Amino acid sequence: MIEIGLKYPSELTVTDAVTAIAVGSGDLPVLATPMMMALMENAAMLAVKNELPEGCTTVGGHIESSHLKPSKIGDVVKATAEVTKVDGKKIEFKVSAYSGETLLGEGTH
Repeated sequence: MIEIGLKYPSELTVTDAVTAIAVGSGDLPVLATPMMMALMENAAMLAVKNELPEGCTTVGGHIESSHLKPSKIGDVVKATAEVTKVDGKKIEFKVSAYSGETLLGEGTH
């Protein structure tokens, strides 16, 4: 059973491959917004992975987030997803991404 409050972190180190330049979402060598959102989605998927029936996984139907601060190459970014609502097969999460103590982004998924 998936419980409200279940949390999971997912982490990455910002490299050239995940910058706005590399993914085509901007002109700066900083963590691309689509990559931050993917990290948040990854945390959500991993948060409930062990609670799902064998052979089942999650798919993202909606994500809403704000990208508040940039993160440069070499920074370690940690995204966390926390289950906030379960309605049948629909699971909602609060998501956030930090580099150290700095909030980079937050939203819902």
